[in-house]
Parts: sequence; structure tokens; C-alpha cells
Amino acid sequence: MLGIIGGSGVYHIEGLANSRWVQAESVFGEPSDEILLSELAGQPIAFLPRHGRGHRISPSDINFRANIDAMKRLGVTDIISVSAVGSLREDLPPGTFVIVDQFIDRTFAREKSFFGTGLVAHVSMAHPVCHRLGDHLFAAAGQLGIPVVRGGTYLVMEGMQFSSLAESMLYRSWGCDVIGMTNMPEAKLAREAEICYATVAMVTDFDCWHPDHDNVTVDAIVKVLHANADMARALVKASAAPIHYDANASACTCRSALQYAILTAPEARDVAMLAKLSAVAGRLLNPES
Repeated sequence: MLGIIGGSGVYHIEGLANSRWVQAESVFGEPSDEILLSELAGQPIAFLPRHGRGHRISPSDINFRANIDAMKRLGVTDIISVSAVGSLREDLPPGTFVIVDQFIDRTFAREKSFFGTGLVAHVSMAHPVCHRLGDHLFAAAGQLGIPVVRGGTYLVMEGMQFSSLAESMLYRSWGCDVIGMTNMPEAKLAREAEICYATVAMVTDFDCWHPDHDNVTVDAIVKVLHANADMARALVKASAAPIHYDANASACTCRSALQYAILTAPEARDVAMLAKLSAVAGRLLNPES
């Protein structure tokens, strides 16, 4: 099942059928909202508004663990994250889509792992997104004529305030391409849950490093947001079938990320942790089920 995490407008896609909002269940607390289960050309698809409908939840207050756990429990195997970002490069103007392949995580106020005391695991984040999903998204964007770049580094900041000029210049010196507040620890948790994950970073404006930044009006940003949302809906619609029918999906290494990651010996594993991780890591912890 394909899952989409993004803004409220992303799920207004022409052609959705049998749509219904369901209460998302998670042992990690309340997800951002109910999840919209639908069908697109006969394929199951699940939409989760990251900030809740009406944009109620700030980036730092999103319960990322509950969101990913709830998606896993519903049977989601692939996640497309749709996120608004600022550009840190002159050649990535507003309206550009970046299929991100790297992150720098500068967040500090968020729960970043399903694992912990009583059940320890370390997954690899060397390549933090699913290359297979990225290829499908890049191909679909090209077919639709969406301005798109394959590959880029997304600096994830804590927020809620935007960067200072000094910070923006620092991130540019690091070689970062875009900046936002939402994709970490989302990507880390998807990897722990063995869900394929890819990010579509939609540029809305230049970050404050740009000399014209202070001249950008709210109206201009809103116009870009609406245009980006239209393109995002078209991209989801165009990429859903190739992702669903991908013959290589079952062999994707994202789906076995935990294979050698759990370090705690079976006899030392905390019973409560085992219960909480029944969805995220059940493939290894409860193989008989």
C-alpha cells in the first residue's frame, strides 16, 4: 500500500474512490489526524495530513512515531513524503521539486527512534531514502513536465522560527540544497519500520541568504504553494501505478533494514517494548505471526 504524508491539499486527487477517514491506531500516542484510505485506479492508498487538517500541529509537536507506526499497522509499505521547503541554491527557484537523497538532521526536541532501553537497534541511514521510489517519482515528474531535480541534501531544522542569516549561510557552506522542518525523524522512523520512504521537496521561496528574500510577499508565496500543490497531486497520481506494480519492490533493501540491526539478546528484551514494537519490528520479533 502506498502512503502519502503531506499537506491537507494533497489528497484532493481526481479519481479517488471509496474514500473514508479511519481512526489511526498507535501505541505511541495520537497520530496527527485520521488517515484517509482510498483507491486510485483500483490501488489502495493512504493519506495522512502531517500537521493535521487545518494545519493545527507545529513541526516540533508532530508525533512522528505515532504517524509511522499507524501507517505500518494499516499495511503501508511505501511512503511518499511531500514537503514545502526553502531553497539554499540560486538554481533551485520557487516551483522546483527536489527528489531528495540526503538529510542533515538539526532537530533536537523530537523522539527519533522506536527503540530504546530494553530493546536496542541501530539501522543504517547512510542512504536515508529509497532509491527505487525516487526513480519512480523522478520519471513521473519528467513525464508531467514538472521542474524537477534528482538528488539533493535537505537540512532539517527544529523551528518553529526560520533560520537566521548566519545559519542560512552556514547551511549553504555545508552544501545543503533545501531547508525545512518536517522530514526528520520521519525518514529515520520509516527506515526502522522497514517502510520504503522518499521525499518530494517542493521549493516555495529562497531562504534568507538570498538578497531578494526580504522582497518576497506573502501573496507570492501563496501562489507558489497552490501551484506546487497542484503539481504534487498530479505527481502522486502519475507515480502510484508504477510504484504499485514495481516487480523489484519485494527485494528492496529498505524492507529488510532491521535484519541485523537488533542488538539486544532475546532473553534480555523488555516485554513491554516487544509489545509496543509488534508492528514496527514484528517481522523479526514475532516471526511465527
